[in-house]
Amino acid sequence: MSVILVTGSYDHEIRFWEAWSGICSRTIARSGESGQVNRLAISPDKRLLAAAIHKKVYIYEITSTSSTPLTCLDAHTNNVTSVSFHSEGKWLVTGSEDGTIRIWDLRSTQVHRTYDNGAPVNDVCVHPNQGELISCDQAGCIKQWDLSENLCSHELTPAGDVPIRSVSLASDGSCLVAGNNKGKCYVWKINEEKSDLPRYQAVTKFSAHKKYLTRVLLSPDVKYLATCSADTTVKIWSISQNYEFRQEKVLQGHQRWVWDCAFSADSAYLVTASSDHTARLWEMASGETVRQYNGHHKAAVCCALHDGAG
Repeated sequence: MSVILVTGSYDHEIRFWEAWSGICSRTIARSGESGQVNRLAISPDKRLLAAAIHKKVYIYEITSTSSTPLTCLDAHTNNVTSVSFHSEGKWLVTGSEDGTIRIWDLRSTQVHRTYDNGAPVNDVCVHPNQGELISCDQAGCIKQWDLSENLCSHELTPAGDVPIRSVSLASDGSCLVAGNNKGKCYVWKINEEKSDLPRYQAVTKFSAHKKYLTRVLLSPDVKYLATCSADTTVKIWSISQNYEFRQEKVLQGHQRWVWDCAFSADSAYLVTASSDHTARLWEMASGETVRQYNGHHKAAVCCALHDGAG
C-alpha cells in the first residue's frame, strides 16, 4: 500500500483506488446507513482513515478488508466539515457546522478539547508546528487557536461577512491562503511570534474563480496553489518568492463542480473529486488527466492521497 488514494461520495460509499491502474481495490459500502461522506483524512503512518460522515467521524483500518469501523467519534451535533490528523497520529481535529472545533484523543476516542467558534466551521488545518490550528467559518472569520492555551489568539476577517470556504497552510509555515464563497483568494505571510511584525501579514488577494470556490490547497513544495470551483475547473497558480500568484494552468475535464483535491508528496500530481461522480489524477507538468476513477453512483465530494513515507 505505497500509494493510498481514497474517495468519498454522496452515494454513501468510500472507495480505495489503485492510483495507476484506476481499479477500485476496496469499497466501504455502509449499506443501509444514512449520511453522506463529507471529508477524508489518512493518518501520517498510513494506518488509519478518518471519514467525516454527517455528524460523526468513523475511523477505519486501511489494511483491513472489513467495512466495520474501528471506532466512531460521536459528539458533534451537525455536519462535520473537516477532519485532519495531528502529526503523531494520536490526535484528530474536527470542525463542524455546529460551530465547534474538537480535538479527539484516538487512544481513548474521547473529546480532549472543544473550541467554541460561534459560527459554522467550514475548514480546519493544523499548523506544521503542531501547536496551532487555523479555522475558517460561515461568518467570514479565520481564527488561530492555540493548543497549549485553549484560546483563539488571532482573528482575520478579509472580506467582511462573506463566508470563508477553505484554508491552506504552507508545509513550512511560511504562508496562509484562504478562499471565500465568491471565488476570491487571500494570502498572508506568517511571521514569527517573536518578531515585531504582525503574525499574519496580508500580502495579496486575487479573484481565482467567478463562481463558488470549494477548496484551496498549497502544494507540499509550496510552489503552487490549487483552487477548485463550481465552474468545473481546477486552477493551478504558481507562487513567486514575493508571493505573486500567477495562473499557470486550468485543469479541464470534469463535467460538474469540483469539490476537493489532494497533492502527491512530490507535488507532481493532483487528485480531484467532482459532482460528475468521478475522481481524476492530473499530471501537474502537463495539466493533463492521466487517470480517471469511475465507480461512484453520485457526486464524489472528497478525496485523500498519501503516497509519501509512512
